Amino acid sequence: MPPRKQVTYSQRPNHAARSAHARGEREFRTYDTSYIRPKRSKGPVVFAIVLAVVVLGGLAWGALTLFNSCSGSSVELLASGEEATIVVEQGAGAKDIGNQLVEKRLVGSASDFTKRVNELGVDAQLKPGSYTFVGGTSLDDIIKQLAAGPDMGNALTIPEGYKLSDIAAAVATASEGRITAEAFTAAASNASVYAGSYSFLADAGTNTLEGFLFPKTYAVADDATAESLVRMMLDQFQKETASLDWSYPQSQGLSIYDAVNLASIVEKESSGDPQIRAQVAAVFYNRLETPNGPTAGFLQSDATTVYEFGEDPTPEQVHAETPYSTYTNKGLPPTPICSPGLDCLKAVCAPDQESLGKYFFFYFEGDSYYFTETYDEHISTFS
Repeated sequence: MPPRKQVTYSQRPNHAARSAHARGEREFRTYDTSYIRPKRSKGPVVFAIVLAVVVLGGLAWGALTLFNSCSGSSVELLASGEEATIVVEQGAGAKDIGNQLVEKRLVGSASDFTKRVNELGVDAQLKPGSYTFVGGTSLDDIIKQLAAGPDMGNALTIPEGYKLSDIAAAVATASEGRITAEAFTAAASNASVYAGSYSFLADAGTNTLEGFLFPKTYAVADDATAESLVRMMLDQFQKETASLDWSYPQSQGLSIYDAVNLASIVEKESSGDPQIRAQVAAVFYNRLETPNGPTAGFLQSDATTVYEFGEDPTPEQVHAETPYSTYTNKGLPPTPICSPGLDCLKAVCAPDQESLGKYFFFYFEGDSYYFTETYDEHISTFS
């Protein structure tokens, strides 16, 4: 909380009080106070004045030098018509961007940039990507472009719930075909290639990186390759999940790979409400951990069959003897079925405690979710 501003008499929000105070000040200025002023020697006055000028001048010069040093106002700006490119990484703040702009001589002061960003209230709206600015572009126009985002050809947006095939197609579009969907799919086809760099892939084996290509918006540099983009997404997964506590899923016999697998199902089966996600995660834990329960240990998620067939499944497909049918195979499907967002990963790490051991079924209509303990109750919610 900022320090409380002292309120003086003349600042009180009362018109009569301010008027009386002003009259008092005017009257005071007319008083003859010469008879109470001490007499001073004329000699030292000159010396004092000179000394004051020297001291104040030195202080002013020092302050100006410090200001120029801190604010970067001495930067010689890029000539009008010349171009400079900056790359705003995912998670970069206004200060980092301001330093880049100063380095590229697009603005004279990083602090002026951050101050203006704060004034406009767009600090959280500055988007990652590659930007090319022309010398002479105003500060407000630079900020406006950063808030609007880069050209779509420079940005790669991966929404929560995207499959590897969706991500590969998005890469091809963002790179304007320079990186094909096939090339990206090949680069993400074997998790063991990256396991040495990312400990969370220890149990992924030779499966694809499905589930670990973190959903976010990324800047696609001109020299980006399929592998560099894969590593960028894995770096983001590592950064986003660094503070997660995996102890609960591990206590239930799940590896990190299994937990991501379960989170991918929660992503497809729940809304964006974190509480709903935590409840849905609890339901699937209940199904997994209770072989004698209402679902006999089967996850019974239609979403896993959708992943396999690429469409809303028929009753026959759901119950078919296929690898991703969680109606005919107990436990988790062979791999994650999409890239889950952070909320779903959190839900699997910390499922709703009140729902654990209680609810085995849920039904949703729009954004409304209904959780029940028995199949009969489940049927009655939508019959």
